[in-house]
Amino acid sequence: MSTLVLTAHGSKDPRSAANASAVAHRVARMRPGLDVRLAFCELNTPSLADVLSELSDPAIVTPLLLSDAYHARIDIPGQIAGFADVRQADVLGEDPRLVSLLRRRVTELGVSRLDDRVGVLVAAIGSSDATANARTARIAPKLLAGTRWSATTALVTRPEPSLAEAADALRRRGARRVVVAPWFLAPGRLPDRVQRFADDAGLAMAPPLGSHALVAETVLDRFDRALAERVAA
Repeated sequence: MSTLVLTAHGSKDPRSAANASAVAHRVARMRPGLDVRLAFCELNTPSLADVLSELSDPAIVTPLLLSDAYHARIDIPGQIAGFADVRQADVLGEDPRLVSLLRRRVTELGVSRLDDRVGVLVAAIGSSDATANARTARIAPKLLAGTRWSATTALVTRPEPSLAEAADALRRRGARRVVVAPWFLAPGRLPDRVQRFADDAGLAMAPPLGSHALVAETVLDRFDRALAERVAA
């Protein structure tokens, strides 16, 4: 059996690492007997290289990342290049389970799915990779399934549209109540920036996706797909 090396971005904010640890523990509980290790691309320990150096079994590096951008395309492949029997799984991406969880986070604010006066501002991390940003932009329309809401996306690390501009765009479409849905896995500095905007604008903001079971299910799905590809190769 391959080891699942859950690999998170890493952050100076301890809440982010704590959430990654919680996801790893949930994955291990959901798949008894699977060796689950936690590693970080940067800023936290253990590093991915350190974890892989300790393993004697084949490993599948499973990114705890929502976007297929720099860390997934360049950083992780570069870090695992010198290790034999290591395969990289896909990022979590805009998986339907995670979109449904984001929708649930919004309804937990007391928002009815049938309220057509609601506009949802999906706040996400941006990338210098336009393709990655285009995939992230798919979240908002997918979020609308089974609802009467309107929705749009703002990338927190990109200049346009700003959070305020995105909220104004929703109001121009007829939204009477704007709520913020953070497309983030964990609390941290960028989610805090979004929270400050929401507080200043008087908008309700849902919590991040966190270590919910649906996040762990998506991690295991990516692991299982990569494992099947390795066996078939």
